[in-house]
Order: sequence, then structure tokens, then C-alpha cells
Amino acid sequence: MTGSKLETRSEEADLPNFDLQSFFPYLVRVFYSDVTAALAEIYTRDHGLTPSEWRTMAILAESGKIPATEIVERSSMDKVSVSRAVKRMHERGLLEKSCNLEDGRSTLLALSSKGRGVYGDIVPKVLQAESRMLKGIGDKEFRTFLHVMSKVRDNLS
Repeated sequence: MTGSKLETRSEEADLPNFDLQSFFPYLVRVFYSDVTAALAEIYTRDHGLTPSEWRTMAILAESGKIPATEIVERSSMDKVSVSRAVKRMHERGLLEKSCNLEDGRSTLLALSSKGRGVYGDIVPKVLQAESRMLKGIGDKEFRTFLHVMSKVRDNLS
């Protein structure tokens, strides 16, 4: 009998045993989504920034004047995401562009005074959110967590 329950069960029995809910890459993705959403609530609600714009802003705040290629290198974002973030931030007056005298083909990016003000407003809020996320996690546990993340990344190469 084609399509019978018995035939379906037999086909399913041939499948490897797999539990998505306990699969490490899936759990990491869910974790990343939850953490990003918690932070995005702050910078999106208060300043209309996307996650890519926030990351770009944070990198520029710590780096000063740099080309967009360096933002790509320092972040987990691709060129298109950085390009869109830079374009939108420039249109909103959050960053300034200047000529790169060392390499005439690229532009240097830096936060504008408005961008520094927005950054200054966001940082205490995301640090407070980070504190809430880490509540009840001791220093030793956190160091272990960072160590495990580092080992996983090392295993990827």
C-alpha cells in the first residue's frame, strides 16, 4: 500500500537519529538570536539602528578613522551589510567620511559628533542589559564559557 502509515514509519526508521533541539549549532543560533534581540530592542527603540549599524558604530567608536574594509575585518559582517550600514548612518549624520590620503581608492569613516552622542547614550544601556544577561553567572563560569567558545572556534580551523 503506497502512502500507508506502515510504509511511512518504515521510511522514518531508516533516518538517522537526530535531535535538532540538542544540536550544538542550532543551540548557538538560538542563543545568538536571543542575545541580539535583547540588545536590538535598545538601539532600535531608542535610535532606529539596525544590528549592523550598531556594530559599525561600536567599531568606529573604538577605532577612530578607518576604512570600511577594516570594519568588515573586525566584525562578523559581510561587505554588503557594512556598506548598507555606512550608507544609512552617513545619511542620518551619524558618521563622517574623509579621503584616505594613504590610499586614494578608499574613504576613512569616523563617528560624527551626533554619532558619538548616540553611542554615548546607547553604551550604558547595553552594558546594563549585559549585566542582566550575566546575572547569577560567576567570574569563573564566565571565563569557562569564554574558554569553551574559544576552543570551539579553534576547532573550526
